[in-house]
Amino acid sequence: MGGARVQQVRLTSGGATWTVIGGDGLSIDAAEEYLEYLRVSSSPNTVKSYARALALWWRWLQTTEVGWRDVGLGEFTGFVHWLRTGEDGTVVAFTPSAPRLSESTVAVRLQAVLSFYRYQALNGVPAAVALTQRIHRSSPQFRPLLEHVARRRGRPTQTVRVRAPRREIPPIFTPGQMTLIKDACAHVDASTGEYVGSVRDRLLFELLECSGMRLGEALGLLHGDWVTGRGDTPYVNVIPREHPHGQRVKSGLPRRIYVTDRVDRLYGEYLWQLCDAGADVVLGDMDRSLVFVNVAGGELFAPWRPGSVYSLVARLRRTLKHKVPAGWTPHWFRHTHATALLLAGVALHVVSRRLGHADVQTTMNLYGWVSDDAELHALADWQRLTATWEHRIAA
Repeated sequence: MGGARVQQVRLTSGGATWTVIGGDGLSIDAAEEYLEYLRVSSSPNTVKSYARALALWWRWLQTTEVGWRDVGLGEFTGFVHWLRTGEDGTVVAFTPSAPRLSESTVAVRLQAVLSFYRYQALNGVPAAVALTQRIHRSSPQFRPLLEHVARRRGRPTQTVRVRAPRREIPPIFTPGQMTLIKDACAHVDASTGEYVGSVRDRLLFELLECSGMRLGEALGLLHGDWVTGRGDTPYVNVIPREHPHGQRVKSGLPRRIYVTDRVDRLYGEYLWQLCDAGADVVLGDMDRSLVFVNVAGGELFAPWRPGSVYSLVARLRRTLKHKVPAGWTPHWFRHTHATALLLAGVALHVVSRRLGHADVQTTMNLYGWVSDDAELHALADWQRLTATWEHRIAA
């Protein structure tokens, strides 16, 4: 079906964003206004996901011939059914069709559209105000202390619901698997004492392992963010900023993460290699230059692209084959870091701050299963693994 679609827009800064184009080839004003609001505080990937949802919503509205200001509950329930089956109500199927989208994808698309209407309600659009009073966000399981006293009218529930799939346990590595991945990138030659391979690649995975950072956060680090230990514990400052390839700090809040002496020494080795290759001359002010840059292939010292990292992961998967999980991604290091800390007895709120979660409930939702599964202690000596990790959080 034709109609609305998502359109990528290249920015003068070199980055990209997304908008929604109608059947006439012009931007849909209401959708663009909302996406511009999102761009202020959300990542490009979030804008892209919400643009996709709004494009689907406008295509559905075209089918129903209802304007976005005139929708009711019927349009929302029909939208959910259309996302699941592709049936728009003009043809009745006698046998159930196979799901077109997973329930988790349907839920994401629906929540994006509901968020659009909440934004319009805040702007005083009468139809959106009336609609959001009838459709609410689902109530979370977590309840603050004295919730029953502070909230006498209860919490709102969602009228149009999607069957949420059971949350899967985040995938993790064993310590041995992480070592295999890092050694496949670079290792120390026993005879010369020097690294063989790409120190940059190993540094990335060492950093993700010992810090729990997101890939985008690591790629956005400047040399000035890395504070090398001088008799005290080294750390990195994770600071929200735009990245040439659209990466950013997801939570939007700065934080300090202490790292190991081992990863700090590896950073020193990498920095020496960069300067030996002339990075200090080409880039000028190293403190304001990105840590992870091209060192072979492409434009020398240009920012390292996330796509190139995933190409590296694909090569490592082929090299290590059955020695590591087939579908691993860089985010597994973050899951492993959080799981290891919790298994080692670190307090949940400390882990949450270290990961940069905006709410400790997010940490609980993702990793609450750890405290209920004591058998994981048999996987590896997690106490030994985390003994060199710094758990302190800056005040």
